[in-house]
Amino acid sequence: MSNSNKVAVIFTGGTISMKIDPRIHAAIPALSSEEIMAMVTNIEKFADVEIINFSNLPSPHITPKIMMELTKLVKKTIARDGITGVVVTHGTDSLEETAYILDLTIKSEKPIVVAGAMRNSSELGYDGSSNLAAAICTAISNKSKNKGVLVVMNNEVNTASEVTKTNTLALDTFKSPEFGPLGIVDNDEVIFYRDIVSRDFIDTETIESKVALLKTGPGMNSDLINFCIESEYKGIVIEGLGRGNLPPEMIEGVKKSIEKNIPIVLVSRCPTGRVLDTYGYKGGGKHLRKLGVIFGGNLPGQKARIKLMLALSTTKNMNYIRNLFEKDEYSQI
Repeated sequence: MSNSNKVAVIFTGGTISMKIDPRIHAAIPALSSEEIMAMVTNIEKFADVEIINFSNLPSPHITPKIMMELTKLVKKTIARDGITGVVVTHGTDSLEETAYILDLTIKSEKPIVVAGAMRNSSELGYDGSSNLAAAICTAISNKSKNKGVLVVMNNEVNTASEVTKTNTLALDTFKSPEFGPLGIVDNDEVIFYRDIVSRDFIDTETIESKVALLKTGPGMNSDLINFCIESEYKGIVIEGLGRGNLPPEMIEGVKKSIEKNIPIVLVSRCPTGRVLDTYGYKGGGKHLRKLGVIFGGNLPGQKARIKLMLALSTTKNMNYIRNLFEKDEYSQI
């Protein structure tokens, strides 16, 4: 049966393609893309599906360089005339990073949807087939156009720039903690309740992998920052305390990094809320900003790192990088 909607489903691996190996009593990559699609019953009523096998990797094995290779494939696929939309299946551990890379580097009005599974196919209540069905229904909808990359899990639709994995095992693990989902998939149809105001675009096909992500705790010093400098890291993202503050012992490392033109992007270790130069004491946001620290808004550390990696692949210009992170949120300071 032919359908006017054609969706390319790109398989990369993850729990959605795993089952339990009885010898080691653990989940391993095992299902073929055809076997997974066979579980998505009646999908042919909605769309013709083209299967593209990219990889069969658990998501901790997916590197930023592999993510960029995937980006090139998605770009090429979404540009084809007969394609309505693209769905990417992915392991959930690093799904939000891959989705965000796709969102930052691809300009297309056509829907791009990322989906995965929290349970493997040997477990009761395998959610891979239902998530994949919902993702395909989202990808064929005209309402999904010009919304950037969407993540569809558990019948909720979130945007790649806001979504994060919040729970190690729950089926509704993917949430946008700050503002909630864009919409839902109900009765095989996507319904949107809100939109996003602006999206960033970074025109690059390469990525700078050597960017560190550090989390702050009370009493921490500059040792880790100094290690990053000595190891020739090209950028550092720091999850600071509260509103965006650091223990005073970290300041020496921050200064040294910025003097060496290694950008430091500051976000908060809090799950929600943006960083701001509220506090003027040593290590406070005002002090850090005067030193040249870049404010990362309300991005979580893992997403700020992805954005910095992409920015550094195009330029080492500190002002350009600062503008990329701060232009929409910090014009007043």
